[in-house]
Amino acid sequence: EFQSKVMRKFNDQVIKRSISQFSFEGLGHIEHDVPYLYVSNHRDIVVDPALLCYGLLDEHMNTVEIAIGDNLLAREWIETLVRICKAFVVKRGLGLREQLQASVQLSRYIHFSATKKHENIWIAQRQGRAKDSNDRTQDSVLKMLAMGGEGTPVENLRQLNLVPLSLSYEYDPCDYLKAKEAQQKRDNSDFRKSPQDDLLSMQTGIFGYKGHIHFQTSCCLNDELDEIDKLHLPKTELFGFIAKRIDRHIHQNYCIYPCNRVALDMLEGKSTGTYSAEEKDRFEQYLQQQIDKIELPNKDIPFLRERILEMYANPLKNHFEAIQ
Repeated sequence: EFQSKVMRKFNDQVIKRSISQFSFEGLGHIEHDVPYLYVSNHRDIVVDPALLCYGLLDEHMNTVEIAIGDNLLAREWIETLVRICKAFVVKRGLGLREQLQASVQLSRYIHFSATKKHENIWIAQRQGRAKDSNDRTQDSVLKMLAMGGEGTPVENLRQLNLVPLSLSYEYDPCDYLKAKEAQQKRDNSDFRKSPQDDLLSMQTGIFGYKGHIHFQTSCCLNDELDEIDKLHLPKTELFGFIAKRIDRHIHQNYCIYPCNRVALDMLEGKSTGTYSAEEKDRFEQYLQQQIDKIELPNKDIPFLRERILEMYANPLKNHFEAIQ
């Protein structure tokens, strides 16, 4: 009720102020009475699940429970808000034994929520955002999901009705913050973001300009999991194999924008002519504008420029590979 009556109005304002267009495709093959686990690439911890719920509500479908890392619960009001929005907490920064116990508990909860409560769930394909937009599903996420249930790993994953979801942001308002962090980590191997850094990323991600955002779902993976099960792969290969299948679906369904094509050409020193001169000028101006926002005492402009270009070029590179 909170998501439909309060957060929906909030999302309307976010779209109005910071998004030129929001589109959502692929829900035609999603059944209304079946709970799904949407596993997606990850751009923004607030906007990603908020817009997923927004799109599902538009289709009169149930919203999702949201997996959120405990590092983002920097204020008591944030924890209260995310819980009202059906979030559950993923514990991080634990020792090996504690992490295993937390993963088992998390997986059992996800299975309980999907099979007993019949709730849809959203989880990112990896811990944290891919800072270079080279989106790859971590085996560890799938291993965690397979811990719940009473069957084989494939049977346990099948119970969750996995659906790959592609999120395509024309512009990432946090790109300059990610580039800044990349230089800070390069120059100081002990660098760690502070709670204030996380809050700034959340604020920038919500209110910064994002251009066109496109969400697209693939079909449920259950049929493919049945085929994979027949291969009788050892566990050491199984999760990596499934992860690559998820990646291929996500990469195939990217929405490609002119800025992706311009960035790849700039990175490789080419001129493919797949965009107009105006589109190239617009992206070059945007790139300089984002670099100008970075404040560092030893600012390495060529390094920062290359990091931001990679963020926009990698989705296109992965898309080309997937469709081939």
